[in-house]
Amino acid sequence: MAHEQHAHSHAHKSRATDILFWPLLLIAGFAIVEAIGGWLTGSLALLGDAGHMASDAAALALAWFGAWLARMPPNPKHNFGFLRAEVLVALLNTLLMLVVVAAIVYEAVGRLQAPQAVAAGGVMLIAFAGLVINVVVALHLHRRQHTINHRAALLHVLGDLLGSVAALMSGVVIYFTGWFVVDPILSIFISVLILISTLRLLREAVHMLMEGVPAHLDAVEISRRLASLPDVEGVHHLRLWSLSSEVVALSAHVVLKDKNDWPQTLDSMRSILREQYAIRHVTLQPEFIGSGSPDQESCWLTDKPDTPST
Repeated sequence: MAHEQHAHSHAHKSRATDILFWPLLLIAGFAIVEAIGGWLTGSLALLGDAGHMASDAAALALAWFGAWLARMPPNPKHNFGFLRAEVLVALLNTLLMLVVVAAIVYEAVGRLQAPQAVAAGGVMLIAFAGLVINVVVALHLHRRQHTINHRAALLHVLGDLLGSVAALMSGVVIYFTGWFVVDPILSIFISVLILISTLRLLREAVHMLMEGVPAHLDAVEISRRLASLPDVEGVHHLRLWSLSSEVVALSAHVVLKDKNDWPQTLDSMRSILREQYAIRHVTLQPEFIGSGSPDQESCWLTDKPDTPST
């Protein structure tokens, strides 16, 4: 059984690296094309989108490396393996995105003060091609965004997609009106949208690295559910954290009335955690009435529901 689970996990992580590989090649190739086009046409929106594409290529490469590293098995020095690599990569990618946004806004402010001519026809052609590529890659990643690592990579691609839209719109406006200021204005607007999503993902990555309780789980509810079992007197020192986007760990001390009840209670708790909360990495320590009370200053205690604490 353990071998089957390991084989399934390995196959899943292998697919995680495959999901990122061809989008990496596609984005990197077009980033070069768009950078040349932006330089030839003089479009900041196009150059900004090329910068997005280049950062996306780096982000996808980083995400691919993180997914590959997460496949490494546990060892004596890394008991949990390298699952956290995906979270670290997601953090790095969000920080990289902040740098890209700041650079585009800085350049856009300069362009607002001194507008520059833009070859609208070339901008529209290249921006449209970039839009098509970004839509294809974004849809591919969106259907397979299993981890925070994938979501960070998707954030970069969505930023590129919006950048392509901005470049295309600025090309159209300039072509028909000659209003060159629209180019930096749209760049700033898109950068603000990207910034909001980036900060949200950054907060999530930091929360995971700080061993925060996963957002979709309630530690108090889980503790009460475990304490509701017939032979359980209470649950304390419950700890709940994410090893990665897909792996949640839990540890707790369980107070029992009779030590003979422990094997059955352990099986029941594991089943509840697995089936109701999708928590499979579980460490439970039994304690028995009369063996000493928990340190109230270092833990919180959940007694059996509707039973006064003693």
